Amino acid sequence: MRKSASYAFAAILTAATALPHAPASAFIPGTADARSVAASDVELIAQRKQVEKKFLRRKVRLLTDEAPGTVIIDTNNKFLYYIESNNRATRYGVGVGRDGFGWSGVVKVGRKEEWPSWTPPAEMRRREAAKGRILPVTQEGGVDNPLGARALYLFKGGRDTIFRIHGTNQPWTIGQNMSSGCIRMMNKDVEHLYERAGIGTKVIVIGPGNRQGKVSYDDRGTDIIGSLFSFGG
Repeated sequence: MRKSASYAFAAILTAATALPHAPASAFIPGTADARSVAASDVELIAQRKQVEKKFLRRKVRLLTDEAPGTVIIDTNNKFLYYIESNNRATRYGVGVGRDGFGWSGVVKVGRKEEWPSWTPPAEMRRREAAKGRILPVTQEGGVDNPLGARALYLFKGGRDTIFRIHGTNQPWTIGQNMSSGCIRMMNKDVEHLYERAGIGTKVIVIGPGNRQGKVSYDDRGTDIIGSLFSFGG
């Protein structure tokens, strides 16, 4: 009897694992449903390769003259720093603009959205259409949306630059030059930054053209003490 019961259980288990999985979008189909999901429940829906260890979020010693609460983005090294206090910062790995789409400057966070909808610029739609790829005019928020779980909209002089700091459903692109100028973060990381960087946050993007001006910062590596006491969350 025990042997028969064992075979029956194995058969049930096999049948259960053979059932097709519902697509992720079935669980979070649009903006309203996506926003009702707790941040802790957000899962990366795909990962073709591991993100390099150096791009994982960590607390670092950052010697800088910039004030706490400032964001510094080093597009060359693919790091985003959120300055916490006393020459300490949280460092995140990011993906940045590909060749011809890099930029630099000093901007501010002008708007924030959870599970944002995506409206690709008309120029992007034309460019992709020429390659045979038709982009939507607008795509509702959700796990299959290119902007991921959160978006911080970057403004200059009170006007939207069309550049964002946002999540991604393609985490393997972190550390790469693959975007059209936006700054990509892993969903868990952009959620973490979103809770810290409020409207009006100063964002310094160090990249082509040196339009950001002179910026003093020196990454001295992992902050052991800060990591132990988990400053800033």
